[in-house]
Amino acid sequence: MKRIISIMSVALMFLFLSASLTLAQSKEEEIFFEANQAYNEGRYQEAIDQYEKLIKKGYQSGHLFYNLANGYFRLDELGEAILNYERASTLMPRDADLNFNLNHAMDLIQDAVDVQDSFISMAFFWNGSLNLAELFWIFAAINILYWGILIVRLYSRADWNYYLMIVFSVFWLITGLSFGLKYYQLNSDDRAIILEPEVNVLAGPDIKDTVLFKLHEGTMVESERDEDGWSLIRISDNKRGWVLGSQAGKVKP
Repeated sequence: MKRIISIMSVALMFLFLSASLTLAQSKEEEIFFEANQAYNEGRYQEAIDQYEKLIKKGYQSGHLFYNLANGYFRLDELGEAILNYERASTLMPRDADLNFNLNHAMDLIQDAVDVQDSFISMAFFWNGSLNLAELFWIFAAINILYWGILIVRLYSRADWNYYLMIVFSVFWLITGLSFGLKYYQLNSDDRAIILEPEVNVLAGPDIKDTVLFKLHEGTMVESERDEDGWSLIRISDNKRGWVLGSQAGKVKP
């Protein structure tokens, strides 16, 4: 009897958790729908507030960041727009509308910053067109096939499966390295976007320090470290300085 009651308790708890998750998901979808409706009706700030509410709850998707970026772009907040276009791009890099809007927004930036791809990024050029989840599933599929061929080799020493094993060994190595590189790049992403119309880059983390140079909204920089509400940013090896943390939004959410 006690065992039956225990099983029923677990079942009821599972049903309660399932119902709670379903309600939470439906509520998030409702907020997303309302935000989209507000955007379509020209109430851009209201749409932005709703999108931001979802992000604060931990809900993230390429379309969410993309819609949020469009809202900011409509309000002429170029920095916030580019920041969220870049975030969306990490999740859906091949989206044509996203890439068009991002390139258009980048054309409006005042500061010319030369961004060069590293040798590794150029060698693994396909990584830029795939998100982390896609690379994971490609690697998982290759991994299954690779180990399947190894198992077949235990029972058959035919030439065809030997050459097939060599081919899949190469694919296994390439896809594994690609996934590892993408994971590292996303987790070590130090890019940041200047969010204010004009920002003084200072020699030190103090508002009274010397102004080294100025940057404008939408400029992409690298954030080296944070200190007491300040960020040390870098454009190049010989051009770096401090800005308030609120003046540069990090691409990595």
